Amino acid sequence: MSDSCCGAIAVEIEQSATSQDARAASGQMGELPVVVIGAGPVGLAAAAHLAERGIDLTVLEAGDRVAASVARWGHVRVFSPYRYNIDAAARRLLQADGWTAPDADWLPTGAELIDDYLAPLAKLFGDKVRLGAKVTAISRLGYDRVRTGGREQAPFVIRLDDGAELRARAIIDASGTYTSPNVLGASGLPAHGENEVSVDHALPDVLGADRDRYEGRRVLVVGAGHSAATTLLALAELDDTAITWAIRAGDAARAYGGGAADALPARGALGTRLRAHVESGRIRLLTGFFTHRVHVTDQGVEVVSRDPSGHEQSVTVDRIVSATGYRPDHAIASELRLDLDPVLGSTRALAPLIDPNQHSCGTVPAHGVDELAHPEPGYYAVGVKSYGRAPTFLMATGYEQVRSVVAAIAGDWEAARDVRLDLPETGVCSSSLAEAQEQRTGLATGISGGLLSTPLPVATAGGCCG
Repeated sequence: MSDSCCGAIAVEIEQSATSQDARAASGQMGELPVVVIGAGPVGLAAAAHLAERGIDLTVLEAGDRVAASVARWGHVRVFSPYRYNIDAAARRLLQADGWTAPDADWLPTGAELIDDYLAPLAKLFGDKVRLGAKVTAISRLGYDRVRTGGREQAPFVIRLDDGAELRARAIIDASGTYTSPNVLGASGLPAHGENEVSVDHALPDVLGADRDRYEGRRVLVVGAGHSAATTLLALAELDDTAITWAIRAGDAARAYGGGAADALPARGALGTRLRAHVESGRIRLLTGFFTHRVHVTDQGVEVVSRDPSGHEQSVTVDRIVSATGYRPDHAIASELRLDLDPVLGSTRALAPLIDPNQHSCGTVPAHGVDELAHPEPGYYAVGVKSYGRAPTFLMATGYEQVRSVVAAIAGDWEAARDVRLDLPETGVCSSSLAEAQEQRTGLATGISGGLLSTPLPVATAGGCCG
């Protein structure tokens, strides 16, 4: 006899019922689709690999268009040409449908990447791609995170923001990090008052749709990566805009990158031109800047830095652009069993391979399902989300991730574990290519797709691709 409300009889009945439900659900698992979250480059590549293997699929895109996050930086040109930005399975499916591939040597903008590649690819999947379908939670049918018995046989349940629920045999989460930017404040905490002022996030369309927000204004850009550099160079084109650039480091050497020695000339030119603007005084550089407080004054928005020693400096501006990077949001998977590295927020197995304290994107080795697996069988975060806070992600690496993961889902473990990146030994761009295109279209800058071979020296600026 037990005087506990969770006594032996109650537990036995509950477990028996759960086991019966699990057995019933497991019989239907093979009939359920694999759900891909996110219709960006990596998510659609996952769909292409699933389609090639004859696996039923559903792609859920929170935005109102394919690659909605890419569209946000559609005005930005990537560092590498089309030949390295198109997944192999996607290319095969598109070519079978009569698609004409874009110029392999062209450095596309985000908008061109969508129009020439991603939108035609998504069209092949028809109503398998659902737009405006925002995922709010994932779990196992009938199981919270604590319950174990029969868990692997229970299908995933995916809840959308309209209350609808879907079931899946496996989940490939390629939702990215673009909607969860890092805070402006140093130490990983929001600056005091940050949420009370208007802060623009990375890669505004300075020379296009957002020009009126910056022309003739005093603008502060915070961050040391390529997104910051891209915005700074665009601002420098506005003659009457006063530009201040704030970084935590003591100098901007890492932000300038490899210059003429960079394996990607377009990326090297980014740092070279940025340095020239700083040295000429066109861009005012503040080093050792640890954003601590933001508040509105009669003169504008005052941004105050307080470094670890307590020393303060400040700047007053009209607009702030926070280009401080991104972080993954794992909230939708909080009822799944994840094994996250405590530092990066990637899987524990992947973390040492992508650690930005040790690696640039050119030295990250190929990796696949074994490094991406969680204790929750059948759930995989891929693409930039899989890297957590590490800024060392490459689009080509994401394509290899999903090839490996889909092979594992299909039961082809030999292919799943044969991970490799076939990258050219001499880099992916020639100086003549970058220079010729810049004369026609402007400096090639961007946050995605930069690709270079592992043996080459690379820039160590935070974020090869962003």
